Amino acid sequence: MEALKPEKHEVAVSAVIPARRERIYSLLANYHDGHPRILPKQFTHLTVEQGGIGAGTIIRFEMSFFGKKQSFRAAITEPEPGRVLVETGLDSNGAVTTFTINPGSAPADSNVTIATRISARGGFSGRIERAVTTLLLRPIYKKELENLARVATGPFGA
Repeated sequence: MEALKPEKHEVAVSAVIPARRERIYSLLANYHDGHPRILPKQFTHLTVEQGGIGAGTIIRFEMSFFGKKQSFRAAITEPEPGRVLVETGLDSNGAVTTFTINPGSAPADSNVTIATRISARGGFSGRIERAVTTLLLRPIYKKELENLARVATGPFGA
């Protein structure tokens, strides 16, 4: 019989971006202006319900999968301000997305990782669920990191 115990599954994508950590973090933590500019087309209707910059912010957004939109709410925390920003899902799926900014090999480079941990079923159906989640999220996060690089290396305020 198939195990139904939920398992944690993580999808993570990293990129080196030629911009200082402070610049990248300020874009990610600003849900009024910075963060919306880096979101791929799958994310729509990002709304700030509370706060707007860093810890204490609550956001709502929609995400499209296979032409179907799903709504999400998340609370923002900063376990390591300036380095780690976390979006914790307030919905039943309990997804946790972490943005981590570490120094790159050059002084003006940053190594940025977007990682999401979600619960998935165990057994065969869980393996399929995890594979599909990875196939969906990985290209979205790659695009988000490309957008972040474009905005972070463009003119300040662009």
